[in-house]
Amino acid sequence: MYRSGTVMAWNVFRFCAALRGLGSIMILLVLGVVGVTYYAVVITIYCPTIYNGGLQEAAIALSVVILFHFLLIMLLWSYFSVVLTDPGTVPPNWRPSMDEERAEVIPLKKSEYGSPILTLQQSGPLSDSVNPRYRYCRKCNQLKPPRCHHCSVCGRCVLKMDHHCVWVVNCVGALNYKFFLLFLLYTFLETTLVTLSLLPQFIGFFNDGELPGSPGTLATTFLAFVLNMAFAVSVLGFLIMHISLVSGNTTTIEAYEKKTTPKWRYDLGRRKNFEQVFGTDRAYWFIPKYSEEDLRRMPALQGLDYPSKPDLDAQEL
Repeated sequence: MYRSGTVMAWNVFRFCAALRGLGSIMILLVLGVVGVTYYAVVITIYCPTIYNGGLQEAAIALSVVILFHFLLIMLLWSYFSVVLTDPGTVPPNWRPSMDEERAEVIPLKKSEYGSPILTLQQSGPLSDSVNPRYRYCRKCNQLKPPRCHHCSVCGRCVLKMDHHCVWVVNCVGALNYKFFLLFLLYTFLETTLVTLSLLPQFIGFFNDGELPGSPGTLATTFLAFVLNMAFAVSVLGFLIMHISLVSGNTTTIEAYEKKTTPKWRYDLGRRKNFEQVFGTDRAYWFIPKYSEEDLRRMPALQGLDYPSKPDLDAQEL
């Protein structure tokens, strides 16, 4: 039995190590797709049309090129913001906020699920246990703030962890979840634009008419169309799923964990749930950045403290 457990742990370790090793490969793959697409759309088709086509054709081509570059800049800005932003690390020696004069820390016990929990107890005449209960990570050997989970790939606890994404070579958590959502949005818009822009050339492959360009250029155009159409369809599914998660103020992990929970303590209504991720300053909603005012007055954007419904505060964090 011990040997079986050791083999399973070793397999999980090798799997996590393999995911970490994919890092630079996935970034190069993303940049490779961008490069192929740029060559097919801008260099091969629409820039030549601007210089050689008629007035109407040139105007349409110029509009496509401008919109393509705008979406590409936003896509890459959002992408590298996710890649380079720490999703949220538990501060050293973090402890839950409490009234030190009226509460004391009880030694860690085991919950019904086998995970140690920390319980706060009122001191004084009425000595009753008080929720919430704070979880303890045995791997990191530290307390876990609300909505925090341990990532086996990163080897640490991540604040409001959603999932570990191999495409961004990083965890998606409290501090970069907005950037990840914007990356999905701009990827969908960009790949949809490219798919529609290359559709006439793609249809031309199956017609009898001749298409201008060398075989290599035509092959690149065909590849760019197929890749962008595939990304547009797949990213749309992820985008719809995450829009649903944001509207309920939950994460992918929490959505799985609270299947049996009829009410969710952090669901404050769609608008407030949206602001918990994107902030309140509309000027910053669609760029991978927060305003200083939002960062100062919204603790949820820092990943350690979240407002919740008072009548559901007894739920385990």
